[in-house]
Amino acid sequence: MITKEEIIQKTNEALKKEFELTDAQLVPTARLKDDLGLDSLDAVDMIVVLEQQFGVVLRQGYDMRSMVTLNDLYNFIEHLAQEHKA
Repeated sequence: MITKEEIIQKTNEALKKEFELTDAQLVPTARLKDDLGLDSLDAVDMIVVLEQQFGVVLRQGYDMRSMVTLNDLYNFIEHLAQEHKA
């Protein structure tokens, strides 16, 4: 079972690599659109990268509008990972 810390680490690493973000930007309260500058096209790229990173399908039940902060994204991945293992 993947831990929340592993989810945060893997997500941040993927986002840093894909979008050239810094550790300082990747705080749980960072807003995906306003703070990180990720638009709807970036969201599609982010989904693909994170699906590869975690081996889960994020598109199922994924609603970008409900993902406001990085913490929302971490929680969503954690929820999917738990469902995937069940």
